[in-house]
Amino acid sequence: MTDIAARDDAALVAAAAAGDDGAFRALFRAYARPVYWLAHGLVGNAADAEDVLQETFLAAWRKFPGLELAGDSVLPWLVTVCRFQAANRIRRIRRDRDHTGAEADETLPATVDVEAQVVEKALVERILAEVGMLSALDQQIFRLCAAEGYAYQAAAERLGVTHAVVRTRLSRIRTRLRATVEGETT
Repeated sequence: MTDIAARDDAALVAAAAAGDDGAFRALFRAYARPVYWLAHGLVGNAADAEDVLQETFLAAWRKFPGLELAGDSVLPWLVTVCRFQAANRIRRIRRDRDHTGAEADETLPATVDVEAQVVEKALVERILAEVGMLSALDQQIFRLCAAEGYAYQAAAERLGVTHAVVRTRLSRIRTRLRATVEGETT
């Protein structure tokens, strides 16, 4: 495992704030996918979601020098930044549409459902807390396979374990997280 991959989020944020491009790339690789899918859910289309993703990480790059993480992961903070960037994009699209007299874009949500966002945030925090209670190996397996999209074999090679270990542990992790999600939504 490389030195950058072994560092925690707080160390990566501090290194990125000091100008370490490798640390910033490591954070981007670790969290671009969940931030993109959140953005896509908020703005409703791929092109705007990609723009929100870029705006989120640009804002992160600018704010990293003064950022102190409240927990072990930078993801909750990135989720908050993403929500603000998505809301800004939705307002900008609506403003442009209103000024041009264009018909309403049916892909945009009519309103922002604050209650749903609070529930989503609470669920994300619960899942992150549950992931935080996993063993270090399980956390790495979850990050590689679930967050970064690694195939089982690629994750196994990266972590120095067998394909079966990754498959079995990820199955257990998913079962545990599914129970967390079901407990949160009932």
